[in-house]
Amino acid sequence: MTIMRITFLGTGGGIPSISRSLPSVAVSYSGELILFDCGEGAQRQMMRAGTGFKQKLTILLTHLHGDHIFGLPGLLYTLSMLDRKHPLRIIGPRGTRGFVEAILSIRFGKMSYEVEVKEINGGIAYESKDFIVEAISASHTVESLAYRLRERDRPGRMKVDVLERLGVPRGPLWGRLQRGETIEFSGKIIRPEDVMEPPRRGRIIVYTGDTRPSDEIVEFSRGADVLIHDATFGSEFEEDAAREGHSTARQAAEIALRAGVRRLYLFHISPRYEDDQDRLLREARQIFPNAYLAEDLLSIEVPLPD
Repeated sequence: MTIMRITFLGTGGGIPSISRSLPSVAVSYSGELILFDCGEGAQRQMMRAGTGFKQKLTILLTHLHGDHIFGLPGLLYTLSMLDRKHPLRIIGPRGTRGFVEAILSIRFGKMSYEVEVKEINGGIAYESKDFIVEAISASHTVESLAYRLRERDRPGRMKVDVLERLGVPRGPLWGRLQRGETIEFSGKIIRPEDVMEPPRRGRIIVYTGDTRPSDEIVEFSRGADVLIHDATFGSEFEEDAAREGHSTARQAAEIALRAGVRRLYLFHISPRYEDDQDRLLREARQIFPNAYLAEDLLSIEVPLPD
């Protein structure tokens, strides 16, 4: 099994607090590093967390509010000082290209690598042989995106009893069937569907960025293994949350419940809760017991679906 790991680099919102840096979440999987948002000091948090600066590094920005993007200049120049050679991919909503060009126009030194920028408003943001990252519009005060990282389906389990009854020896022939190839053995044509169970769905992570609760986010998150949802406020500030384009912890839990996710992580926590952070968790768990409060440098492994 290939390990899929989420590391919360920064979990606060607006301004940093004593215990929380600004929004950034790293997903390590299949030799790649996906970075959702890039709050101030993201590169130092990456060093502290031990995520490394992988050659295959993609940064996906949800929107262009400062708390989500002001770590980008420091990260870009840190990578150059480390003499990076591989291109870096940055994906985000309209305006991302202009922001990156503004950063690169301030020449503190020669950049050692190319920066590729892609602007999107939804659909497939990025894909590799092992996973796909999709985006939809989120409900915030500016153009904003939510992202879903979806592992490609895994092959079904081999029907060992059927293969043994047919006399097919373990080894290359089994491997060919698992890769979806039809084989011929002892004069018989054997198709993968004859000796394998249906494909098993891959793991799913949803990162909402800043958003009000919405039906679109519910559907986008349907059946996710991990939902990382805006929970800036407690319910006492529900009107403020709606006005400022955010969600309360209770609303995040209601989204998780409706979407049938496995785990919810409350994210983008306001500094006002610095001395009483557990109140948000208690509020969420009244609705969705499998809720957790994301903390800086928390690292979790996403298990395979049952």
